[in-house]
Amino acid sequence: MGPKKTILVVDDEPDVVTIISGILNNGEYNVRSVYNGRQVFGQLQEERPDLVILDITMPEMDGFEVLRRLKAAPETSAIPVILLTGKGQYQDVLTGYELGTDYYMSKPFTGTQLINGVRLFLGDGNSPKAVSESMP
Repeated sequence: MGPKKTILVVDDEPDVVTIISGILNNGEYNVRSVYNGRQVFGQLQEERPDLVILDITMPEMDGFEVLRRLKAAPETSAIPVILLTGKGQYQDVLTGYELGTDYYMSKPFTGTQLINGVRLFLGDGNSPKAVSESMP
């Protein structure tokens, strides 16, 4: 087993960050978190994540602007980004994909949905259990 993959969670709601971290802090991933869009770029100076989970509606800089900047910079454009947001209208989803998101998930979400989304980009690690839970 290789080194743990790092996931950066970006959401202004501490409860949501706690839930996401609780789901992903299973020993398989290193989870880092910031609480607004501006903090993302400071965190990137310290450590480059393998995946970013990003909310859209945040103060100071919204998730769309963070996504735009991440995908425009050569040093961060290849980092997969999952938009995980309460904004589920068609135009929001379309805007997310136009700006370069790799995956769009709406809140509310289940732990299985989140793990499956993460594993699309980081592999399924040690256990395929969560992936098979959502299969019919």
